[in-house]
Amino acid sequence: MRTNDYTLRPATLADVDAARAVMLDTVYRDFGTGYVPRWHGDVIDPAGAYLAPARHTLLVAVDADGEVVATGALDSRGPAHPPNPAHVAERYPSGVTAQLRRVYVRPEHRRRGLARRLVDELLAFAAADGGYRAVYLHTDPAVTGAEPFWRSLAKVVHDEREDAGGGQGIVHFDVPMERRAAR
Repeated sequence: MRTNDYTLRPATLADVDAARAVMLDTVYRDFGTGYVPRWHGDVIDPAGAYLAPARHTLLVAVDADGEVVATGALDSRGPAHPPNPAHVAERYPSGVTAQLRRVYVRPEHRRRGLARRLVDELLAFAAADGGYRAVYLHTDPAVTGAEPFWRSLAKVVHDEREDAGGGQGIVHFDVPMERRAAR
């Protein structure tokens, strides 16, 4: 899998530190939250979260110099309630829901199709598994470019900004598994 001068592939144990660096840089720079244990445990242990479980995966995009410049992950955990709305958690139960996570691209490598290619490969992984009935993700619309990107690929199922009090301000999406075949 090549996107211009990038290779997309499943992460190996040798990639874990570089993938973690991409993820941590993103949560500090783009999210402005920094590392929050209850939200980012998988970032600290990507091997345990994504490489060990058979139905999970972590993909990396590597540039021509061999540097990991982007990540994308998938796991079989649906959104938890709380903090997510109960109806969202009920719609996307663990075990049959593939949740897209950590689709992050370093700023200097953005706008080159890497995130879309990562999503396509994650959807192919979910379809090949055979046990997933839905693909879910959520995003923070305060992150520049995140909401328009996901709206171009997925359908909004709940926008917390429309809730009384604004909830957490998160937007929840359903991603069609057929997207890969439609490209």
